[in-house]
Amino acid sequence: MGGVRTALYNYLFARKHGGQFLLRIEDTDQTRFVPGAEDYIKESLEWCGLIPDESPWVGGPDGPYRQSDRKDLYRQYADELIAKDKAYYAFDTPEELEAMRERLKAAGVAAPAYNAVTREHMKNSLTLSADETKERLARGDEFVIRLKVPRHAEVRFEDIIRGWVVVHSANIDDKVLFKSDGMPTYHLANIVDDHLMRITHVIRGEEWLPSAPLHVLIYEAFGWDRPQFAHLPLILKPDGNGKLSKRDGDRLGFPVFSLNWTDPTSGEKSSGYRERGYYPQAFINMLALLGWNPGTDQEIMSLAELTALFDLERVHKGGAKFDPEKTKWFNQQYLRMRPDAELGTQLQARLKANGIDTTVELATQAAGLLKERATFVEDMLEGAYLFTAGSPLKDNLAANEELKKRWKPEAAPALEAYIAKLSGLSPFAPATLEPAFNEVLQEKGLKVGQVMPLYRLFVAGRMQGPGMFDVSALLGREEVIARLNAGLALCASWA
Repeated sequence: MGGVRTALYNYLFARKHGGQFLLRIEDTDQTRFVPGAEDYIKESLEWCGLIPDESPWVGGPDGPYRQSDRKDLYRQYADELIAKDKAYYAFDTPEELEAMRERLKAAGVAAPAYNAVTREHMKNSLTLSADETKERLARGDEFVIRLKVPRHAEVRFEDIIRGWVVVHSANIDDKVLFKSDGMPTYHLANIVDDHLMRITHVIRGEEWLPSAPLHVLIYEAFGWDRPQFAHLPLILKPDGNGKLSKRDGDRLGFPVFSLNWTDPTSGEKSSGYRERGYYPQAFINMLALLGWNPGTDQEIMSLAELTALFDLERVHKGGAKFDPEKTKWFNQQYLRMRPDAELGTQLQARLKANGIDTTVELATQAAGLLKERATFVEDMLEGAYLFTAGSPLKDNLAANEELKKRWKPEAAPALEAYIAKLSGLSPFAPATLEPAFNEVLQEKGLKVGQVMPLYRLFVAGRMQGPGMFDVSALLGREEVIARLNAGLALCASWA
């Protein structure tokens, strides 16, 4: 969800300001490569309606721009920084790096780092002679290229969301820019790509805020204008205590992925919003408001409306608490907006899968009644009583128990009189059914609450649902009369 929200905010900003929305696969860390992840990202964006623009940067038929395809390019830029004395070769072995960290810990340093102080005691092109450096490179010694962070400098930049950020260079270590495996790190590849792509705004998650001062230094080392930064707030757990994680979704029963995902390494499965029956429009609408507001009370917004209203200035600084029930509410609103014919076709297919055959016309009429109380199309299957003949009280223990609590013998004459009216009622429609019911109540001196619950249980087998006059009209005269008679007979057997 966090990744999709970041993509969404980038999409909205790009669309509003006439920019481009591009997909860049940042895969420089091959140790974290996950088979199928790239296809998953593309399919997720497509489902959400966030389609990347066609551009030379998007790539050819093999897919989007991948950093792993351009490692030679990044090496050229790393060499440029070395030539400018803004970076250096480091030949330290893993054992030597570990020994350095242990020495610093023993000296009371809480966070050992390879920085402007410690680099003076390590094996790098700053401490070795030029000849020895050349010799090591010539014989193929393993090395990395590190940024040469200034020793006494103040790094300042203004974040659109968080305001001014000021960090002293003493708190920034000499990060690796180019690794010994011939791949750039994210830090180098990210800055080079943003420069070449003419990126004007970097909109990313809060977890990247600690890296922003380092990125500012890299821009300065190259002598490039840097983009504006906007670091988005975290998505928090429903109780607000900490960052939302996959485990929270598993524990509390809601998805945190846009689509179903199976980890190819562990085989662990995670459900997705798509497969749970959410509409992509509802998912996107919910995500947009998870950390941003339009400045009005409007909650239901299309992608086009979100684009027109989106403003980074209205993104919150604090974390956004995720509410799974509110997410369901969004889906409910979008389901209600769907045409009855579309929902009817979907309902008919689900009924058939459950062994109930009906016409698409009847399913469409039923969907029009049932959708007001449904969150997902699947929920409308609770209205299966509309498509089967016979009393819904049969084998329905819950309905029978409820009926025993509510049954009053004085209601029987009213229901019998109502049945008599139904026999000659024309047309058999809500507009005639309701007056007929009210006339009987008036004649018998009874209140709606004394009879309507019984009417509902006899005909629908449940206390919740669409209006009973609409339900009755859909079921038809013969079926309603048969169900009312069956209910009366059942109650009489208890006497």
